[in-house]
Amino acid sequence: MSTPHEAQKTERDGAQVSTGTTDNGESAAIPELVIISGMSGAGRSTAAKCLEDLGWFVVDNIPPELIAPMVELGARSQGNVARIAVVVDVRGRRFFANLKESLATLDAQNVKRRIVFLESSDEALVRRFESVRRPHPLQGDGRIVDGIAAERDLLRELRGDADLVIDTSSLNVHELRAKMDAQFAGEEVPELRATVMSFGFKYGLPVDADMVIDCRFIPNPHWVPELRPFTGLNDEVSSYVFSQPGSKEFLDGYAELLRIVAEGYRREGKRYVTIAVGCTGGKHRSVAMSEKLARRLVSEGVETVVVHRDMGRE
Repeated sequence: MSTPHEAQKTERDGAQVSTGTTDNGESAAIPELVIISGMSGAGRSTAAKCLEDLGWFVVDNIPPELIAPMVELGARSQGNVARIAVVVDVRGRRFFANLKESLATLDAQNVKRRIVFLESSDEALVRRFESVRRPHPLQGDGRIVDGIAAERDLLRELRGDADLVIDTSSLNVHELRAKMDAQFAGEEVPELRATVMSFGFKYGLPVDADMVIDCRFIPNPHWVPELRPFTGLNDEVSSYVFSQPGSKEFLDGYAELLRIVAEGYRREGKRYVTIAVGCTGGKHRSVAMSEKLARRLVSEGVETVVVHRDMGRE
């Protein structure tokens, strides 16, 4: 069976795509590949369906050994299958153990691949399994939490290698689809996408954060009666936050740090980063800081989405 190799860049529809040649000398465009994995019950099927609606060719629960042949078939399709998404998870049982070798094979074939990992808290996963009255695929004769713990252990290395981690603990189906649309709906893949997420420390750290910023050193507008009802999206609240000692210097310093980090991510081929900006309740300081920081990232050429996780939760 022939495989695409000798990858190079060529122009198609104004965008750069990977190309190669098969063993019989035919030119072949290597499809873009997204691997969807993560915790059972965290929304893998929803994420896959979203990509399917965006025009991706999606295959669910595929053994890892078949990913490379699937990409090869796409390369032979004369551009008809330019984007492939595969769902790989522990339902594959013994097949899942071969995922690391399959990823190494894809890298050797110059396949541009990304891993999307769906995460969720134990409490949310237990609630979802109980609501549908189905056992966890790894619980055996034990409890649902035993299956969840076993799955986390199996997926730990893959989660660490993921390009994009999405925590669905507090997301409904529509919110998860919106997150996927924000990352994949564009016609061209940007060099780097950033999600800047404000949050409240009292509600817990976002588990999908790559970097965490703490704004609690800034005086809290909550204790200013005329500002308390508003959020960091309000001009008066934002002005108050950035009039406090150290606020502007903190923004400038962190923006410069993110510029350096973004350059490193680009060099390493990392396409996604989630920056969590926290204050006590996720209503005032973190919201104002997130908005300003997102504008700085946009000015540096980073496509940025702003999410205010806990605003309105109090």
